[in-house]
Formats: sequence, structure tokens, C-alpha cells
Amino acid sequence: MKYNLLGRTGIKVSEICLGTMTWGSQNSEAEAHLQLDYALDAGVNFIDTAELYPTTPVSPETYGATERFIGSWLAARGNRDKVVLASKVAGPGRSYIRGGGPMTRAAILEAVEGSLERLRTDYLDLYQLHWPNRGHYHFRHSWAYDPSNQDPARTGAELAEILETLGELHKAGKIRAVGLSNETAWGTMQFLKLSDTLGLPRMASIQNEYNLLYRSFDLDLAELAHHEDVGLLAYSPLAAGLLTGKYLGGARPDGSRLTINGDLGGRYQPYQEPAVAAYAALAREHGLDLSQLALAFCLTRPFMASVIIGATTMEQLKTDIAAADVALSADVLDGIARIHRQYPAPI
Repeated sequence: MKYNLLGRTGIKVSEICLGTMTWGSQNSEAEAHLQLDYALDAGVNFIDTAELYPTTPVSPETYGATERFIGSWLAARGNRDKVVLASKVAGPGRSYIRGGGPMTRAAILEAVEGSLERLRTDYLDLYQLHWPNRGHYHFRHSWAYDPSNQDPARTGAELAEILETLGELHKAGKIRAVGLSNETAWGTMQFLKLSDTLGLPRMASIQNEYNLLYRSFDLDLAELAHHEDVGLLAYSPLAAGLLTGKYLGGARPDGSRLTINGDLGGRYQPYQEPAVAAYAALAREHGLDLSQLALAFCLTRPFMASVIIGATTMEQLKTDIAAADVALSADVLDGIARIHRQYPAPI
């Protein structure tokens, strides 16, 4: 397992991060603990969660369950110092989370205290803004994305209030580092400029979707990541399971996410099928597991801080973590480039 620096924080994180969004819906507390034990033994020191989780499906009844599962594991193992623990404050839109209101100083302070209590810790290594108040183009919103209705004055004031609140929490020792999620290049740069101007914590990472089927980060955000040391924490590196190949030909395995979340957050539609089939054929041609090919490709990207995997079974978890040991040949990378040129935006 390799370890990368998290921005300019000095914190080192494993190149594979254990995602947790199925714990509390598809996975029990005991299964979550088994995954954590295995991942830690395999060299994974980075755990990502959120107050919103689990998300398969999202539900007011299960809100916070994932953090509680992690908290009980930390308490039982007594190994808080062995892990880099990341969580997120929810943005607006969920009526059962602070009335669905936007991120404000009061909302962030309340959210942090709730996460710390559920996680049974007195600090978070990384605290992330799950999605921005002003909206974003992620999760298939790119087809109708229109930032022209944003109010510059209001947006600027909100960003400053959010960053100042994170600065308070950092000064109090409740968070070590801060990061973004579902953000844009412009939004990230505004936070970085505010950090420089106000002497506040600097965004260390950005958690956005990245996989063989969705590579918008390759453009402006890749340039930002390179020059500003804001590494990508890639979520959905298997495109919600599409890049395992298990849904090819219309298959819907029992208990799979497709049977729970309908269209996989807009990813499951006709355009993805030929692209997935092409990547599956490439994997077969070179004797590779499709999941491992997809994850190993993400690990080759120069802007990658860590790739967030998620598994509902131990078999899946072992396959995904083992991708860290898979080296892709020049022929495989050339094949990926050809397929990407043919299917540049299939989801």
C-alpha cells in the first residue's frame, strides 16, 4: 500500500480509502467491523464517512448509522490513532437534516458535534463540505447546470462564513484539516483565496466522482489540483457497480445497489452499456479483473490523493483493496485511452 500527502497538511493517507456509505442499510454493524479490521490489516489507514450515511438508500430512519458503526469499532479496538478519519457536513435539501437548510455557522457547529458524538472521538482528521449551498453539476446535474442564477455577493458571504467556522473548529482542535466535495474549480479557488486572505485553514482535498465513465476532473480541476496541491478523493470509482460488469446485458443481481437505488443515481442508462462492455473486453484480453482494472487506472492519475472503495461483501472488499498491487501495462493504458475517446461521457 502506498501513502500520499493530503494537500499541504502533512497527513499521510493510504492510496485506497475505505468508503462506508452502505453501513446501516446494506451492511450490518458486525459486517462493518469486519471490513474495518480487514482494511486496517491490509494497510488502509483512511476511512471516509458522512453524517448523511448510509445512502443505499438515503433515509431519515438510518441517518447517522454509519458513523455510529465506526464509533463502536473505534471504541472496541482502541485504535483511534491508527486511522485518518474523514466525515462530512451535509449541504441543503434534506428536510430531516437541520430542516433542509443551507450550511451556516450554526449548522456546521451542530453537525460537527453530532458526528463527534456518533464516532466517539474528540477530533476529525478531515472535515468536508458534502455539497455546496449554491448547487453543483455533479450527480448527473451537468446536463442542466446553469450557474448564472447565483448571487455573487451572497455566495461570497456564505463561503467566508463557512471557512471562518471551520477555522474556529480547527483552532479548537476538533478538526485537523478541511476539504471539499462535489465542488467546482471556481468554488475551490474561492476557498483557497479566502484562506490566503484571512489566514484560515486551506482546503486539502476535493472529493468528487471519478471513474472510467466519468472523467470531468481530467480538465480544469486537474490543473487546479496540480498547482494548488488539492488532491482528488475519488468516489464511485466503479461507477456504482457498473464497472464490475455485473449489470451487463440487463442483469440485476439480487441485493445489488441497482435493486435498491433504481437507476444508480442516473448512471444506469443505455449510453453506459457499450462503454462498460468495451472496458470488460479490454480486461479479458489482458487477463485482468474489470473492477481492478478500473481502480488501478484511477490510481495512475497524477492528481489522485486516494481512491474511495465501497463494498457490501468481504469478497468485493478483498478484490478492491488488491487493486493497489495491479500495475497496468502500456497496452492496457492505450486501450483505455482508445475506449475513452470513443465513449467520452457515457454517464
